[in-house]
Amino acid sequence: MTLTQRFVMLVATAAVAPLVLFGVVAIWSLDTRTRASVLAANEEVARRAVEEIDSYLSQNVKMLKAVAADLQHTRLDDWQQERILRNYVLAFPEIREITLFGPNESVLATSRLGETALVPDTTEAASVNGVLVSPIEVDDDLLPRSKMTLPLKGQGDRAGVLVADLTLEELWRLVDSIRIGDHGFALLVDRGGQLIAHGNPDEKARIARGESLGDHPLVERQLAHGANPRPIEFVNAAGDEFLSVAAPVPQLGWLVLVDQPAAEAFAEARRLRRLLLTVVAFALLTTVVVGALWGRSFIRPITALLGGTEAISRGHFDTHVHIVRRDEFRTLGDAFNSMADRLRELQRKAVMQERQAMLGRIAAGLAHDLSHPLHNIKNNCKLILKLHSDADYRGLFDRTISREFRTIQRIVEDLRNIARPMPLERFPLDVNRSILDVADRMRSPQQAAGVDLELDLADDETYIEGDLFALGRVLRNLMTNAFQATAPGGRVTLTSRPVDSQVEIRISDTGCGIAPERLAAIFDDFVTTKRRGLGLGLAISRKIVEQLDGTIAVSSEVGKGTTFVLRFPALVREREHLPRTVA
Repeated sequence: MTLTQRFVMLVATAAVAPLVLFGVVAIWSLDTRTRASVLAANEEVARRAVEEIDSYLSQNVKMLKAVAADLQHTRLDDWQQERILRNYVLAFPEIREITLFGPNESVLATSRLGETALVPDTTEAASVNGVLVSPIEVDDDLLPRSKMTLPLKGQGDRAGVLVADLTLEELWRLVDSIRIGDHGFALLVDRGGQLIAHGNPDEKARIARGESLGDHPLVERQLAHGANPRPIEFVNAAGDEFLSVAAPVPQLGWLVLVDQPAAEAFAEARRLRRLLLTVVAFALLTTVVVGALWGRSFIRPITALLGGTEAISRGHFDTHVHIVRRDEFRTLGDAFNSMADRLRELQRKAVMQERQAMLGRIAAGLAHDLSHPLHNIKNNCKLILKLHSDADYRGLFDRTISREFRTIQRIVEDLRNIARPMPLERFPLDVNRSILDVADRMRSPQQAAGVDLELDLADDETYIEGDLFALGRVLRNLMTNAFQATAPGGRVTLTSRPVDSQVEIRISDTGCGIAPERLAAIFDDFVTTKRRGLGLGLAISRKIVEQLDGTIAVSSEVGKGTTFVLRFPALVREREHLPRTVA
């Protein structure tokens, strides 16, 4: 993880994470408290509606009991009883008709001018303080009505039943007056789930049709379990989401529902949530922006120093960093620039010293290697002046001069190849044939050195893609070094074998070996373990091997010998499709 990433993580942990946690907790707390507040408010509305309905029903019950008291505790004639009943009908608009029945359900008195249509009915009635209230019905005028029946206790003509036919328009108006917000309304259902009253004017037709609200979640729970159902959120048939609370009317088993669209019920909470999210997002953005700007100003000097360090590591010692801050980074930058200047000066001196040392090595090597052929050329030139008429000597002179000039040409060619690698032509090479060809060409140096040459070649033909002349030069260089390092009677071995997807060539000798401290530098330019030569043979060999996509390695033990290991990518082809290499 980079320093920038660590810094961002630090800022996120120290500032952003607590802010995000605060936002999450605040939003959760806001939603929880707002929901509880809305539910409590709606439940309170439902409870007050139940209290008003109870009060409304209690007034009608008290009125009916007052009528019974006026009729029962005084001995009145029939016409007097009818007068009392009609006075109550005139005094209370809710009363449409009151009829007094005797013990055998005979009509004793009625407020109706003609024959009464009322009959005592207690089959489905609910009791409210001793008064039986029949289920609500809708009359021909689409108005709600119900019957209240009050049994009269007594003897003789004092026993009987008092029945009142009531219109419940006031109950509708009471339900209509219960509003929650702009679109919340109340509903009233009886114990069987039938709709009694609906606060939404667009839904009142459902009352006339006698629809049941048994599919309403709260009514369904109330019918199934009988207990006061908890508030819920549900989606109606139209796909609208509602918040619904319920409160029972205990004496009648009715249920008051208060339904409000969830979008309206939680509008304030959602507005506050959006506001809180906006504030938290703005705070987060501000924190991130400020942290990023401050972090960049903090990281920029480190990045500049890192870039300068990488440039120095690539050898650009003229690199400087420019830090405008006035703090420890400025001091560090000045120290870095001083270090770069010092390194540049040291590099200049080192290059100059290395150049002088290299020129010295080249000059010494050239002086040593060229002195012998030049000396021979000089001596032969002096002799040719004296023996120019001797035909045999002229032939010897020609061969000597040609040989010495080839030596000089080889020295110059090595110098050119170490500076600019020779171009190679790639084509399939049979490794075993190449080794056999080089071994045959090296018979004379081998015999002159007095060493044995052993070949241990792979059984199968192995091919690589390379340059025949370049590979031969590498093998000749290594074999020449092996002959020169091995005492007479020693042994030089050439081995070839396939290793995985490569071809391995080993040149081993039983010579004097190389000291461990010199092994690491034997492939460098102008490094040699011999008293003669420029030290370019192994350097050129390594460059050729690398041009052929191969590797070269060496292992040695003083007094026991040295082994060079060459590895090249094997050429993966069908053997019969590979052309034979002509030696």
